Amino acid sequence: MEFAALSNATQLGGFNPLRTNLQSSLPFRHASFPSSSRRDCSCKALLSTRTPTSTHNMFGPHSTDFELSALTALSPLDGRYWSKVKELAPFLSEYGLIYFRVLVEIKWLLQLSVIPEIVEVPSFSDGAKSFLQGLIDDFSVEDASEVKNIERVTNHDVKAVEYFLKQKCQSNAEVAKVLEFFHFACTSEDINNLAHALMLKETMNSVMFPVMDKIMIALCDVAKDNADVPMLSRTHGQPASPTTLGKEMAIFAARLSRERKDLSQVEILGKFAGAVGNYNAHVVAYPNVNWPHIAEQFVHSLGLSFNPYVAQIETHDYMAKLFHSLIQFNNILIDFDRDVWGYISLGYFKQTTKAGEIGSSTMPHKVNPIDFENSEGNLGVANGGLSHLSMKLPISRWQRDLTDSTVLRNMGVGIGHSLLAYKSTLQGIGKLQVNEARLSEDLNQCWEVLAEPIQTVSICFWLYMFI
Repeated sequence: MEFAALSNATQLGGFNPLRTNLQSSLPFRHASFPSSSRRDCSCKALLSTRTPTSTHNMFGPHSTDFELSALTALSPLDGRYWSKVKELAPFLSEYGLIYFRVLVEIKWLLQLSVIPEIVEVPSFSDGAKSFLQGLIDDFSVEDASEVKNIERVTNHDVKAVEYFLKQKCQSNAEVAKVLEFFHFACTSEDINNLAHALMLKETMNSVMFPVMDKIMIALCDVAKDNADVPMLSRTHGQPASPTTLGKEMAIFAARLSRERKDLSQVEILGKFAGAVGNYNAHVVAYPNVNWPHIAEQFVHSLGLSFNPYVAQIETHDYMAKLFHSLIQFNNILIDFDRDVWGYISLGYFKQTTKAGEIGSSTMPHKVNPIDFENSEGNLGVANGGLSHLSMKLPISRWQRDLTDSTVLRNMGVGIGHSLLAYKSTLQGIGKLQVNEARLSEDLNQCWEVLAEPIQTVSICFWLYMFI
């Protein structure tokens, strides 16, 4: 649809907002706008049902046939900010999801081969094991693209992975004999929940925790270096009893450290119990196998904790806990960003700049605290996405619905904006220079803050004298 704005008094049905009282000109009470009187409504855009091949506006036609690039990506994480978040791509992208699905499928086939009761899948030779491991180790973007091509035919993303592996394993005579045991007794969610768990585990361990630790180390350094630098406190925005700059920085280091510890202690869970969590197909096929024990062994072999009480999907409660903890870490960092922004405004910190950098497009004397502002903005975006994930994912109708599937594909949004914010905060901390002269000046102008200790000592003195 195209929206054409109505710009003059004639098109507005004679209504001129600069000359007419809005309250009296529009009958808000019991008002209705008949479809035939389009010109009577001052706030209505004209709609066109024509489907254009290009977008027309005052600047001329624009093609809508864009290829994906840094300039055309809808998300700034995939465009403007790609260089700062690309280390998440091996884990949280579509490629990452496919890779971990491939890993789980292959590891399950290897698990089946060591169960004595499943005689149809004999133990693999070292050569066959090496071949299968090679499919994991050498998995490439081209392989992921091949899976996507298969998905265009199957219209099922997990089934496409199974077909891809069957094609790849045709060349190995030993594995080719047991191709039909890929995905044995599995529902798609058996594969997906473990893939998502591994995606999150590797993301946190490989990317997020190291950057969080850098922030805390940087804050500890600022705290130690300025442990004896006096600073005027402010409560309710007003001068209050003195503190030290180092102590205020140490507060944030301690708060973030506690939240980081909580994050690291979240158990990443996995299930592998079939279509509705009861091992129905497993027991029918091989009734003498202790399937709950096998499933627990398998999940543990992937470095995950086992969730035995599930329906078709893993309940996602651990994800909610993880994302809530990440939100709280981000909230603490927002508090830090705002405090430092204020200290810069007061002149307590100066900011170093690089040669050629421009602080303001029109006021060349300014050095804006853009790193902390960018961090705060991205933390807000991150928390919005993470909040939805944590609230939605634990809820699924009956034994499952599909709403979690599309939501889980957005894990990279909240985590990506978090990472972007962490890097902005680190960059901002690296530019800070303490202005001790300004800190001292501010403190020396507020002798009234000594009223508290004088009052306290006076009370003690009079109590001593008269008791």
